[in-house]
Formats: sequence, C-alpha cells, structure tokens
Amino acid sequence: MYDPTVARLTYRALLGRRRALILGALPLLLLVISVAVRALTGADDQTAADVLGGFALATMVPIIGVIAGTGAIGPEIDDGSVVYLLSKPLKRPTIILTKLIVAIAVTMVFSAVPTMIAGLILNGNGQQIAVAYTVAALVSSIAYSALFLLLGTVSRHAVVLGLVYALVWEALFGSLVPGARTLSVQQWSLAVAQKLAGGDLVTSDVGLTTATVLLVAVTVLATWYAGQKLRALKLAGEE
Repeated sequence: MYDPTVARLTYRALLGRRRALILGALPLLLLVISVAVRALTGADDQTAADVLGGFALATMVPIIGVIAGTGAIGPEIDDGSVVYLLSKPLKRPTIILTKLIVAIAVTMVFSAVPTMIAGLILNGNGQQIAVAYTVAALVSSIAYSALFLLLGTVSRHAVVLGLVYALVWEALFGSLVPGARTLSVQQWSLAVAQKLAGGDLVTSDVGLTTATVLLVAVTVLATWYAGQKLRALKLAGEE
C-alpha cells in the first residue's frame, strides 16, 4: 500500500523551493513570536498555552495541512499529469495512501516540530504544555492531511475550500457557534492535548472518546473516498 516512486515524486512536488518557503514561513514566525514573548513576559504557562493554542494549533497546523494535503495531488489533477501516474500498474488506493503518508509526514515536520520547540522556548514544557500541543499537532496533522487530500482529489478549488474550513469554519464559526466546535479537527486534537496537559490550561468542547472516534473516522473515510474518486477519474479518462 506504499509506493516509493510515488512518494519520491510527491515529496519533490511538496518540497520544491517555492512551496518549501511557504511551508517554512509560519513555523519561523511561530518561533520568532515565541522568542519575543519569552523575552517580554518570561516563562508563563498561560501565555504559552495561549500562543500554542491560538497560533500554532489554530492557524499554523491547518494552513500547513492545506498546503501539504492539497499539494500532494491537486496540481497533478489540474495540469493533467495525473494521467501518466494512473497509466502505471498501481492500485488507486496505493497512490492515495502513499500521497497521504507523504502529506502527513510533511505536515508533522513543519507543524509539530516547531510547536515543540516553541513550547520549550515559552515555558520549558511547564505543566506538559509543549508536549500536549505537540501531540495535538501530530494527531491533527493526520486528520487535516486526509481531509485536504480528499479536497484536492474532488475539487479544483481545494486550497480555497481548505482555507475556508480552517480559517472560517474552525476559527470564526467555532468561536461564535458552540455547536460548530463539535465538527472541528482543532477541537478534537485539543481533547487529546487536554488529557496530557496539567491543570485547566488546555480545554476542549469535545470529550476525548468522541474526539478519538471522529479523528479516526474522518481520516479513514476521507482516505477511502479519495481513492474512490481517483478510481472514477481513471474511468472517466478511459471513456
């Protein structure tokens, strides 16, 4: 279910000079903010939770997920080069799963690693804040990658749709409409972080069991449906 050639091509597409600069911009900004906040306020657990929750998990992780998830397959579909990939003797689920693994790996490296470093800078992992948000970034990277890979498979406007979900649905509606938080990858990952963090610094509107089930369900269903859409795309090309 994993093809090294597809993986190599996907890594090359995602980590080209231009896309790598975009992927690295937000992590760099997070680290700059963390250094500045630590210099101005000292080590403070609440401040660390606010920075990691408000910027790293709420903004950086989903945007990187959009770039990696949609970029893993969307450009190939847009320019038609996916036809050459589909002409190879590869199972369609293998293509999707390989691209998902690459997207997850890229998202994790560019989001979870800087989140951990930022947490250590902000408060030295006091009350497990750095670890909690790093784990949250890891689990949300999986769900975001699967969700945005699906969008890249079904729509030519995947980046726009992904940003609408991440920045409008989760950030805007999630802060204004309590019910919308139940359908938020961010809240599901916060439930995991809440379990790991000490005190009441990390909170979620979704219970841990519900969050775990939803994270797994979204990842599995999005991956499966992306494979089905890719198979339908092949059939359409043959017709």
